[in-house]
Amino acid sequence: MTSSFEDTQYILKKYHLKANKKLGQNFLVNDEAISNIIDSSEINENDFVIEIGPGLGTLTSKLLEKAGKVIAIELDERMIDILTDRFKLYSNFVLLHEDILKVNLQELIRTEKDRLTSVKVVANLPYYITTPILMKLLEEKLPIESITVMVQKEVAERITATPGDKLSGAITYSVNYYADAEKVVFVDKSSFIPSPEVDSEVIKLTIRKEPKVVVQNEKLFFQVIRASFMQRRKTLWNGLTNAKLVQDKEKLREIWEKLELDPSVRGEKLTLEQFAELSNLIDQTISETSKI
Repeated sequence: MTSSFEDTQYILKKYHLKANKKLGQNFLVNDEAISNIIDSSEINENDFVIEIGPGLGTLTSKLLEKAGKVIAIELDERMIDILTDRFKLYSNFVLLHEDILKVNLQELIRTEKDRLTSVKVVANLPYYITTPILMKLLEEKLPIESITVMVQKEVAERITATPGDKLSGAITYSVNYYADAEKVVFVDKSSFIPSPEVDSEVIKLTIRKEPKVVVQNEKLFFQVIRASFMQRRKTLWNGLTNAKLVQDKEKLREIWEKLELDPSVRGEKLTLEQFAELSNLIDQTISETSKI
């Protein structure tokens, strides 16, 4: 059996290909890392798997051995013929030449899932659009059980951070609202062709059946979080006033008093529960003001 490194070298040479830097392509060739991704995603024959950015199909080939169906979504036109040719004998393989950010995933899952019992996302994500992809998967409230993906190590640190510690950011709170996030395995930059400038990490998001906290206005909740981290050195107060989410500063002071917040507190010091309370009180204030 040939290694992923040998397979990748062969395909690149056969098709006279080079990685597309604009699409953030780095082909994973570390067999141990690939095994870790497959094992941690816990895929079986009852699963419908969505793979984003399959590239040359290195991870795809392992997914097809385990899953009931794999639908691979690839933007790079050069990869389409390769993937089609490589997996033409697999009855459980479906290929879409699309931009993942434009795909109607609800409809896709509805039409492709068949009798399979669960949906999982597994991918080596393009690092330049990691956050938009993850937030699309979460915000659209898809019937997904888990998301197992390779991301840049620094992004993995922020996503899996505990809300309220120094590594937390807007993505930490947003992900934590929808899912439990955990690190799976560190992957050195030498595990790719070509080698990226940064190391990577595989993370797994296990989707909650219900959001972790109760909020009255979900859109406002995320606006509050984004405003709080827009300028990390600014206080939470400044972030919210700059975003003009509450026009009346006296009303904002009343909210601060109810929550017993320090005037100089920064967004990263709040828990997810505190952000929920904060957004609920802001929503209440906005509603009361609009009635006057």
